[in-house]
Amino acid sequence: MQALINKLRIKLNQPLPGAQAHNLMSPKLSTGNRVNFKFDRAPRKGAVLILLYEKEGEIWFPMIQRPLYDGVHSGQMALPGGRYEETDGDLKVTAMRETQEEIGVEPGQVGVIGHLSEFMVSASNHLIVPYVGFSKEIPRFIPDEVEVDEIIEAPLSQLLDKSRLKEKEIVTAHGYRLHSPYFDIQDKVVWGATAMMLSEFAAIIEDL
Repeated sequence: MQALINKLRIKLNQPLPGAQAHNLMSPKLSTGNRVNFKFDRAPRKGAVLILLYEKEGEIWFPMIQRPLYDGVHSGQMALPGGRYEETDGDLKVTAMRETQEEIGVEPGQVGVIGHLSEFMVSASNHLIVPYVGFSKEIPRFIPDEVEVDEIIEAPLSQLLDKSRLKEKEIVTAHGYRLHSPYFDIQDKVVWGATAMMLSEFAAIIEDL
C-alpha cells in the first residue's frame, strides 16, 4: 500500500480531473438536465474522508449508509464526514472529527495525503472537500447510533471494476425521478454526490 500512498501524495498536488470525472456519475432528469436547486443563503462548508487501509491483500475504504429520516440524504450511501464547525479551524479537522464521530476512527490513526476537488452538493447546499487518508492498521469501526445505519467496508477493486458501473431510475426525497449512474459496491447503490466524488478518486487511481 505504501507505494500507492506515495504516488497519490504526488498526484493530489497536481491538476485534478474535477468536473470531468464528476459529470460521469451525475444524475439527470428525463430532459437530460440536472436538477437546479435554489437557496437563499451561501452554501455551508463541509468535508468527507476517503480512508484507505490494507486488509486481506487488498486496499479498502469505509462508507456509511445513512438511516431513514426526513431529509434529502435519507438512506443514502455516503463517505464519513459532515459540516464544518468554527472550532475546527480548517476542513481537514472537520473531516477527521466527523470521521471519528461517525465511524469511531481517531484522528491519530489517519495520515492525510491530500484532497480532491471541491464539490458542490446542490441538494443540501453544501460545498464539500473530500480528503484522502490512510491507516497503517485495520481500523476498528464503531458506528454512531444516530447518524449511521451501517458501515460498509468496500474493496478499492470494486470501485475500479467497470462492470460495477450501472444505471437506474432513482426517486429522490424531493420527488424527482432521476436517471442515475451508480456504483454497485458490496451490493449497495452508491449514487449522487458520493458517486461523483468517488468517480474523481477512481480516475486519479486509474491514471496512476
